[in-house]
Amino acid sequence: MTWMRSPSGSSPLSIIASVSRTIEFKTPAQMAIMAKAGVIVERALAAARAAAVAGATTADLDAAAAQVIADAGATSNFYGYHGFPATSCVSVNEEVVHGIPGARVLADGDVVSVDCGAIVDGWHGDSAVSFIVGEPLSHQDVDLVEQTRRSLWAGIAALSTATRLDTVSAAIEDVADAAGLFPLEGYVGHGIGTAMHQAPDVLNYRARGKGARVQPGLCIAIEPMLVIGTGDSEVLDDNWTVVSADGSRAAHWEHSVAVHDKGIWVLTASDGGASGLAPWGVAPVAP
Repeated sequence: MTWMRSPSGSSPLSIIASVSRTIEFKTPAQMAIMAKAGVIVERALAAARAAAVAGATTADLDAAAAQVIADAGATSNFYGYHGFPATSCVSVNEEVVHGIPGARVLADGDVVSVDCGAIVDGWHGDSAVSFIVGEPLSHQDVDLVEQTRRSLWAGIAALSTATRLDTVSAAIEDVADAAGLFPLEGYVGHGIGTAMHQAPDVLNYRARGKGARVQPGLCIAIEPMLVIGTGDSEVLDDNWTVVSADGSRAAHWEHSVAVHDKGIWVLTASDGGASGLAPWGVAPVAP
């Protein structure tokens, strides 16, 4: 689940950013627990994706994810979070992030983003995927999903050698620019650990300043949100669902990643990110 970098007003979205700005550094043992939570999230997202067929509702996807988390003995970190009413965010087409699952019926060609998380022994995991239901309506939709996924892995790969987080942000933006896509303005990734949202911010675009220092113990959720149109957005009356201002389609990918003395490890991937990082020449190392 993303957060707002520069909140205003008193909606739940602005509350999300009201966290300590002190970075919480983790030990390898703590990272190992976070990886347990992360693999549960990976399985929950896979279940939601399997449930995403034409005629299913977004609530059906949420129920599939919730069942996996419950069966694993973990706890959802989304449900009840500042009043959020579901286990996952399910966003469709023009909905970029924070979509509330419900009665919306999926159709072939819909672009769907599912974001969810889990807690194990007090430690959090958070991840998101995007995909197309059935047959795509256009090559543009296929490129949107694939290039957003690619921007995520570009950012993770950059983290492996970065000294500051601005290197990660630049890598994400470079992929978006090359694909003619736009990062959602104002919404960013975040630190993660004993809380779902922690310092530091992880931007998906270049900004003034170098960002937080990358050092062992840092755990962050990297989550590019790219749109076909402009990066402008609006929040619906439910005070959660973020939509593109011009109605264009969007995609959202996310992984929680740990930095330690030996390298990096993707906490929300059962292979530690090996398959996603291979095209970038980076090999993850377990903490």
